[in-house]
Amino acid sequence: MSTTAAKFPFEAGTETLPASPRPAAASASAPPRAPAASPEPRLTALLKVAGARVVPPVAVLAVLLLVWEILCSRAGAGLPPPSRVLAETWDLIVDPFYDNGGTDKGLFWHISASLQRVALGFAFAAVAGIALGTLVGQSVWAMRGLDPIFQVLRTVPPLAWLPLSLAAFRDGQPSAIFVIFITAIWPIIINTAVGIRNIPQDYRNVASVLRLNQFEFFWRIMIPSAAPYIFTGLRIGIGLSWLAIVAAEMLIGGVGIGFFIWDAWNSSKMSEIILALIYVGLIGFVLDRIVALVAVYVTRGTSAQ
Repeated sequence: MSTTAAKFPFEAGTETLPASPRPAAASASAPPRAPAASPEPRLTALLKVAGARVVPPVAVLAVLLLVWEILCSRAGAGLPPPSRVLAETWDLIVDPFYDNGGTDKGLFWHISASLQRVALGFAFAAVAGIALGTLVGQSVWAMRGLDPIFQVLRTVPPLAWLPLSLAAFRDGQPSAIFVIFITAIWPIIINTAVGIRNIPQDYRNVASVLRLNQFEFFWRIMIPSAAPYIFTGLRIGIGLSWLAIVAAEMLIGGVGIGFFIWDAWNSSKMSEIILALIYVGLIGFVLDRIVALVAVYVTRGTSAQ
């Protein structure tokens, strides 16, 4: 009986299961894979973004150059047109590294000397400004005692400090660095203090629960929380530093982009002045972008570019 039931299961009232499909049939009935995405749409999107950012400023610049060329090409114009500026400064553009001794140097050496002064003065201002800003923002007594003094001193024009620095240091190099320092430190102090004051109370409560010491609280709570404000002050400070060094170098002499502009003015070389101003603007823009990129990296994108 068991053998018959095994051979003919339908006679015992059982239902037979349908045969499982073959693997080949299953693969044949599966939907086809989607083709790989073509890189053309992504490239098109990148070109659109680049075009949206590059085309408008290029178009505006072309219009400005055209207007400048038309206005300054007339007889008796006080400024040279762009075509004349390019022709008269071509040697300075293609050979910025020449050095004939003394102050007769290419633009690279003048810009390099100015950047070195800015780097030193701004570094001192950043360290002192963040430290004093932290003190003012953290201590009520320090804020009451120092904030009025800072508010008064920050209104003094940068070049007004130059005679005092020359009398104190008796040398142009440290005097220029001091002018950069005293110019850049005020926005760093003020923004750092504002950032410290705006630390959420919840963060302070967590620090108390975790029993963080003063150094740990400063490094792990205060600095990360106030970083967007600090970098705002640093961006303002680097811009003011670059402005101050150009003005200071016109008075102290020596090698520097400010001295180059003043020397070109004394020699009535207007085209060289215009070229130097273009370089000053471009370098100032690059310095601001560098600080902004560092801010985005440090604050993980919470600082605006």
